[in-house]
Amino acid sequence: MSKVIIIGAGGVGTVVAHKCAQNPGVFTEIVLASRTKSKCDAIADAIGASNITTDCVDADSVEELVALFRRHKPDLVINVALPYQDLTIMDACLECGVNYLDTANYEPKDEAHFEYSWQWAYRERFEKAGLTAILGCGFDPGVSGVFTAYAAKHYFSEMEYLDIVDCNAGDHGKAFATNFNPEINIREITQNGRYYEEGKWVVTKPLEIHAPLNYPNIGPRDSYLLYHEELESLVINFPTIKRARFWMTFGQEYLTHLRVIQNIGMARIDEVEYNGTKIIPLQFLKAVLPNPQDLGENYHGETSIGCRISGKDKEGKDLTYYIYNNCSHEAAYKETGMQAVSYTTGVPAMAGAMMFLTGKWVKPGVHNVEEFDPDPFLEVIAAQGLPWHEVFNGDLEVDKI
Repeated sequence: MSKVIIIGAGGVGTVVAHKCAQNPGVFTEIVLASRTKSKCDAIADAIGASNITTDCVDADSVEELVALFRRHKPDLVINVALPYQDLTIMDACLECGVNYLDTANYEPKDEAHFEYSWQWAYRERFEKAGLTAILGCGFDPGVSGVFTAYAAKHYFSEMEYLDIVDCNAGDHGKAFATNFNPEINIREITQNGRYYEEGKWVVTKPLEIHAPLNYPNIGPRDSYLLYHEELESLVINFPTIKRARFWMTFGQEYLTHLRVIQNIGMARIDEVEYNGTKIIPLQFLKAVLPNPQDLGENYHGETSIGCRISGKDKEGKDLTYYIYNNCSHEAAYKETGMQAVSYTTGVPAMAGAMMFLTGKWVKPGVHNVEEFDPDPFLEVIAAQGLPWHEVFNGDLEVDKI
């Protein structure tokens, strides 16, 4: 018997609830909770499983979270709420003796900055409490870290160069929309880029470095160097890495809209006064942009996300290796009612929870996903809708940039 609470009823939370309900042998009881209970009720009704119940919680409030956990007594909390709420949820977990899993690291509301230091500071407290906290168990971060761990375990004696590549080749028919929470998405891509090389972090201007990269079944797409949080943990956990970078595709129409949003001040995260009311422009923009949950019905095409790694194989010979997944927007929508970006985050979150509940990923403390055995996790995501593929000694064109 195992019981989980899923906090968050957005696109990812919807997918996590669907996938947990598909595996009742592991997830015997599921509670879906968010600030708006009616959203949770609609998701539960759409799934139609007898083992799902719903509740209401303000995840900014430790007090409300503690009351929720004491009411339901879960074995594990799956946090797919906002990154601002990671620490309040972790605090409540410690107070109630509940294990923890999330898909994105903490960032403060008043600063477009994210790193693991805030959550890594909880290591000793979780360890002393005998509780496991699993960080970054989406796709990137998440599967990207597990892919890297799998490569290290099976193929490499030394990984030297790592490029995580993320392409969304889908078309939702909207002039401008973000594929996950607009506030988080725009904050992420408008800050400085950063990559790791020879023991140092190199800072770049936002979207300054870009190049066309080839993606399986998609072809060449202009890809931009960003900072992404999994780089921070991967270069620590795999110290032979000499360079680590993250790339994401953006279309020119998207970037044009983004420049206009920035130029007119709508990407600001500080308060402004309008008609006697204080508002944050980016939060107002979020309210008028299309809801990412509503994009799936008319979304066509696919995503392609993977790791391109080069270094020395187990015998000390040169090796290049590419491990990746392509996910169809149409197939994701048919199964869960959500598009592929939500699907590729929600399936790994469920799989990580399954790893914990079945005893495969249990380690008191606060840990990133690459610190656990990658094999059973990758077996689960392949069976649950995210099959992955490998290319050995192919042309990893990013190495030439």
